[in-house]
Amino acid sequence: MREVRKKSPIPIYGIAAVCLIYCLFFPLYRLFHFIILAVLCVAAYFILSKVFPGTVEYIEEPVSTGIPDHDALLEEGKTAVSEMKRIKDSIADTSVKAKVDRLIELTDKIFADLKDDPNDYKMIKRFSNYFLPTTIKLLNAYDRMGEINVNGENINATKQRINEILDTTITAYEKQYDALFANQALDIETDIIVLENMLKKEGLSSSDF
Repeated sequence: MREVRKKSPIPIYGIAAVCLIYCLFFPLYRLFHFIILAVLCVAAYFILSKVFPGTVEYIEEPVSTGIPDHDALLEEGKTAVSEMKRIKDSIADTSVKAKVDRLIELTDKIFADLKDDPNDYKMIKRFSNYFLPTTIKLLNAYDRMGEINVNGENINATKQRINEILDTTITAYEKQYDALFANQALDIETDIIVLENMLKKEGLSSSDF
């Protein structure tokens, strides 16, 4: 995310107002008259800049891994997250909103892992091809049934079933995210073993004392 600060135009308008008012009521034909006007303009700009500092916008910059397939997969993830956010905003049930929020958080983390570990591409691609589309399909179905605003037996039963399966889905997403760290865990375990052997070789391990 890139932070972009946009200044408010009000301080500029304030300078124009100060110049206009001064010219209407005060003389402007000697040097110190212009100095006074300049001081007033600077003061007005400073005060108005403090009162109206402007706005701050956060722009999401495109992330490129330099690998076309990986970049395309990251774009799929971005699209999926945007769709889940859209659905969440239109859902009234707060408990379901919370579950969708958790799914969004986990989906973000899963795709972000690809930037840190390109070796997880196949696992994340499988997640994107199979699990993610079904999840979004169910969320869309829940959203549509909520818009119907009818307490029919079939509608309520289906919404309840989707609500229940979201808990299972969250657990599955958490396991999927944890599985992505298998390679890193193996690398760390290898490093630990190497370090232990080095310490033993040099007689520096705790068992050698």
